[in-house]
Amino acid sequence: MTLIDVLHMSSGSGDSSYAHNSRYTKIVIQETTPFLKRAIKSMANQDVPFDDCFKFADLGCSSGSNTLFLASNIIEIVHEVCQDGKRKIPQFQVCLNDLYVNDFNNVFKLLPDFYKTLKKEKGENFGPYFVSAVPGSFYGRLFPDKSLHLVHSCYSIHWLSQVCVPKGIEDNKLNIYVSRTSPLNVMQAYENQFHTDFTKFLQLRSEEIVPGGRMVLTLRGRSSLDPTSDDYGSFWELLTISLREMLEEGLVQESDINSFNLPFYFPHEDELRSIVQTEESFSLDHMTSFEVDVDQEDTDYTDCGKNTSKAIRAVTETLFASHFGNSIIDVLFKKYEKNAMEHLGAKESKNVTVLVLLTKK
Repeated sequence: MTLIDVLHMSSGSGDSSYAHNSRYTKIVIQETTPFLKRAIKSMANQDVPFDDCFKFADLGCSSGSNTLFLASNIIEIVHEVCQDGKRKIPQFQVCLNDLYVNDFNNVFKLLPDFYKTLKKEKGENFGPYFVSAVPGSFYGRLFPDKSLHLVHSCYSIHWLSQVCVPKGIEDNKLNIYVSRTSPLNVMQAYENQFHTDFTKFLQLRSEEIVPGGRMVLTLRGRSSLDPTSDDYGSFWELLTISLREMLEEGLVQESDINSFNLPFYFPHEDELRSIVQTEESFSLDHMTSFEVDVDQEDTDYTDCGKNTSKAIRAVTETLFASHFGNSIIDVLFKKYEKNAMEHLGAKESKNVTVLVLLTKK
């Protein structure tokens, strides 16, 4: 079974769904708003043509209100930039991309209120705007040549293209990710897979974006060159600890842990800069890193442990269920909640986010 068959955020709008547990992602989207403004304003100043229709894509859009929150932000910025520059306000084409198994229906149910709110705020004659789903992997072609003005992606590019790869990680015993006990070849394999995937991502988008078009990408990263640093993998290490506890209790098999590896990689800024410069399709306009407190709204570590467990479950449940079976999920994340509570009580935890602003040459 490939990653494209199983990877999606938890569906629906229930207590354990991604839609109900994506507060952190919304905070990150809000942090990137000034850079979206910068990207769109610079396109207008450089006369990138979008008078008739402004077409943008959200890659790895997932489901829930965050998806349309981002779309609304971009439409508002374009409207503001056009008004300031006395330009014609274009029509809008919003392309929502994710893998085939994504819960697009959850997004579609929100569209009537989305349209209603835009018309109320901007007037009946504003737009029109057309929202469509574009299912498929962004490690393949998704759009016609030179058809997009803006590509946005939040917390998606760090996902690798394959679920049980990188190759060469078979000896990552009793680990499910890069850790301090992982052999050097495991760390190198993850790095090589990300390099291959991100290079391909840039090549494909360079064919789909108009000259002068922009990409605004945010992804989990790390501040240290050491891939085993705490800001890189501490929350994922808690999953390993939880699985090892279940192994001791006879609830999972050691062979199943050894054959499971999480398919993402959090790069350092230097790695991203090197890949962009080597690939050469885009100029690097800006790159920055910022931290967001994991527990910024939780004063009680019990609540924070519970909320962190729900958030991690919403992102990874389908991967664990496809490999270990559904029967372990509740126990796994109950143990994770306990371990997260103890971890957060012992030290402040922040996630490093890297933002990259690119222009198509």
